[in-house]
Amino acid sequence: MDWVTIGLILLAVTAYSAVVVFVRRRIAAEEAVALAAGPDETVPEGGSLPVEWKGWFSEHVMFYGPILALRTVHVRFFDVFRRIAGPLRAYASVGVVAVAAISALFVFSLFFSLRYTLQVRPEPTGIYAPQNLLLIPGLNEFVPGTVAVWLALVITLVVHEFGHGILSRVEGIKVKAAGLLVAVVPIGAFVEPDEEELEKAPRWSKMRMYGAGISNNIVFGLLAFFLMITLFGLAVPIAMPVVNGVYKDYPAYNASIEPGAVVLAVNGTPVESRENVARLLAPTHPGDHTSLTIEQNGTTTTRELTLATWPTGNATSGFMGVEYYDGQAIQTYVKQSFTPIGILRYLVLPFDTTSTGEALRIVGFPGANTAFWKEPFPGFWGVVQLLFWSGWINLNVGIFNALPMVPFDGGYIFREAVDGVLARRRLEKYTPAVVSAVSWLMAVTLVSLIALPYLFSAFGM
Repeated sequence: MDWVTIGLILLAVTAYSAVVVFVRRRIAAEEAVALAAGPDETVPEGGSLPVEWKGWFSEHVMFYGPILALRTVHVRFFDVFRRIAGPLRAYASVGVVAVAAISALFVFSLFFSLRYTLQVRPEPTGIYAPQNLLLIPGLNEFVPGTVAVWLALVITLVVHEFGHGILSRVEGIKVKAAGLLVAVVPIGAFVEPDEEELEKAPRWSKMRMYGAGISNNIVFGLLAFFLMITLFGLAVPIAMPVVNGVYKDYPAYNASIEPGAVVLAVNGTPVESRENVARLLAPTHPGDHTSLTIEQNGTTTTRELTLATWPTGNATSGFMGVEYYDGQAIQTYVKQSFTPIGILRYLVLPFDTTSTGEALRIVGFPGANTAFWKEPFPGFWGVVQLLFWSGWINLNVGIFNALPMVPFDGGYIFREAVDGVLARRRLEKYTPAVVSAVSWLMAVTLVSLIALPYLFSAFGM
């Protein structure tokens, strides 16, 4: 991290601390006023205030250590969804089955990753670096701290928790409150079902409620990717020959031509496309001298090149050592990417250092060659990036939450499934032990994936 980022983080933490101090004082003042005004005999033991005595801060703000919870008990809007209880139950039932499949695939991938880590023994850098273990935009070097990412994170939290709230009411379980968890930045959302009613609910009702958040994340994530792919098709790549890369120690490299430069003319003849450049260079030979007029970093200059031999193939013309930006190929790829392989590619895009990965970064990262496209409307790339990160965060949160490990939603679904199987054989007393064993296995596996690279490095293994 640079000093600017560190400074912004410290500023945000300081501002959050000031807010926490202010809110705590307001809550203390409201409680003091309420206790002074109310009859002593009605104050419950421990000083907890009745709802009707609470001020705004006392009613809507709670603290869990340093975490601030913005809370509301006005949650009757969840009742609206009871009007379509049948379709929502069907949707949630399919979701439970999907969660089970995702959970199994995730567990397999974890064990495969553990095996890979033990064999390859990677260095504790990149995705293993401490700041990259948490999904904190700007701090995690693979996730930019842009408005699009922060907004996508909040959307993900709301989508997930609304799933729990909606299915709670569909299943007849009372929702006591809902809110947002904040620790400098939003870190979570919550819905509080009535614990007694939840405990008494039928097993499938509980499983549907637990799985609704994951189902919502998966469906919303896929929808966001679909909209991103559709919207991307509205952009038009410019036809001008744009340098995407140069071959080291070849003519363009030696002439200090950099990626992002736009070729304007060859030997004084204006060009408007890569095809124009290729046509003008076709009669040349290695060793010929060629002048190239380019626009680079906002300045138009002419560079002299001595053409080289092509590194591969049987071409006889001179070679500049230039690779052009192919916006049309990128657009074609994106249009055809709503497939399982395409979605997987988007999920690993922040970590993808291949040439295809670098080209696709335009959908999620600011400044990634967007200047080489014509926008259909102002703010176009901001919308595309919001859709990309909404899809990326929702799918990753949904997949991770499917892990069969308490306290994740997948763990609670696993607990209900195990209890149902064992209850048929009157062995339900073993449910806690089975669930605990699997949860610990998952926890140890996750910790091992994080810790092993550091241990290998520390002991020189």
